[in-house]
Amino acid sequence: LYRPGGAGHQALVAAYGREILDASGGIDRKKLADIAFESTNAAQKLNQLIHPLVLQEEERIIAAESERFPDRDRIFVVEASLLLEAGGREGYDRIIVVDLDQETQLARAEARGMTRAEASRRMKYQMQREKRVAQADYVIDNSGDRRSAEVAILQIYEKLRADMQAKKSGTLPPHK
Repeated sequence: LYRPGGAGHQALVAAYGREILDASGGIDRKKLADIAFESTNAAQKLNQLIHPLVLQEEERIIAAESERFPDRDRIFVVEASLLLEAGGREGYDRIIVVDLDQETQLARAEARGMTRAEASRRMKYQMQREKRVAQADYVIDNSGDRRSAEVAILQIYEKLRADMQAKKSGTLPPHK
């Protein structure tokens, strides 16, 4: 959606101007973040602009895949960093939260080139850790190494497959 020509790109340039573009005409995510995480109103403006477009694209992809293979069971995984904050929980059968403590989250953001202040400013708009975890059907502890996370993901995938079978048989319990 953020690529030149995409609906998100067009909406972002219309809302924030060409100064959010990099030299190649793409969205400079750092510049956008500096604007979007300036205040609560700015963050809400970005969410209101992009969230409906993301949902439309998600629906388009799911419909296309379902049409392409109508008789195939499938699990769709949607990565949505502010899904719970936006009140979008009801549109999904299961919620997986990737969890780690704030200090590790800050250290990893710094390792990716973000300043501690930038990371803290972004994290301010996230739901509190305890609330986020409480809404999850499954939690991936991401405080360890990559292999530990991969093992947790595979375990949850097997649980999702069981959930899919339960849904087909009409015995899937409601999510939290």
